Amino acid sequence: MSSVAASLAQLWVYPVKSCAGTSVLASALTETGLEWDRAWMVTDAQGRAITQRQLPAMALITTRIRLSDIQLKAPGMLGLHLSMNEVEAPMKVEVWGDTVPAYDMGQLASQWLGDFLGQTERGQQLLKQRGPLHLVRFDPEHPRTSDPAWTGGVKALNQFSDGFPLLVVSEASLAELNRRLTEAGHAAVGMERFRPNLVLSGLSAHEEDQLRALRMDVGGRSVTLQLVKPCGRCSIPDVNPQTGEADDAVGQVLASYRLDAGLKGEVTFGMNAIVTEGLVAADSEEDEPVLRVSQACQLLTRA
Repeated sequence: MSSVAASLAQLWVYPVKSCAGTSVLASALTETGLEWDRAWMVTDAQGRAITQRQLPAMALITTRIRLSDIQLKAPGMLGLHLSMNEVEAPMKVEVWGDTVPAYDMGQLASQWLGDFLGQTERGQQLLKQRGPLHLVRFDPEHPRTSDPAWTGGVKALNQFSDGFPLLVVSEASLAELNRRLTEAGHAAVGMERFRPNLVLSGLSAHEEDQLRALRMDVGGRSVTLQLVKPCGRCSIPDVNPQTGEADDAVGQVLASYRLDAGLKGEVTFGMNAIVTEGLVAADSEEDEPVLRVSQACQLLTRA
């Protein structure tokens, strides 16, 4: 086993699943990942998750946590301000095959989402076929866990993420993709298309694939993240976060060099991670560890 030095170049939090992320300078690390990450989700009338895969215009919805409110904004819309501590009826929701309890955030949020996302043809069709949209909050009293086949039996908790609490990508991996995109005559793209939580500097392209773990000294506490599974990619990286429209350039270029035989030929980019050391117990009075941009990292490789 060997180690290399790197640092946290960026931290990203996505309060509402599949809406725009927020780049932050610091974030508390909780048992479900970065604080507030994927704590909310958009669903159809039956509680099934709605993402940019169905409605690319979700990329235009920005979110902000302020004091005890969550704020949603979108082009041409008045901002939506909701109290994080006020929910309405409980409802069952489905995300990536898991059915979990959640709380509906109410009719105002439903109307706001429908008014904005229903402006596109795809949105109109989805609303007609699958009923009104709902904004729901995860119920922390009913834990959702990652697949133990990938975590080595470690009980890793998530909220509404696709399957793991954290996603790690290196700056160099994006630089390599952009080199290939520009060579093919396409525009370079930003990291926001890949929706990572932790962006690392100091690595070579796709070196994160070979990492076993990421270790940081956070306030005198050793925090260890185990990198457990390559992140298989869908159509979301093809969505332009500035326009909410999609093409296939990113997916095609990635498919030319990032097919993963270990995942049955899926296109992969970045690594899913779980926390294995350094978390604060739920009943502890200690503060949660806080990750910060520019923080030094020790990266433990597999060989």
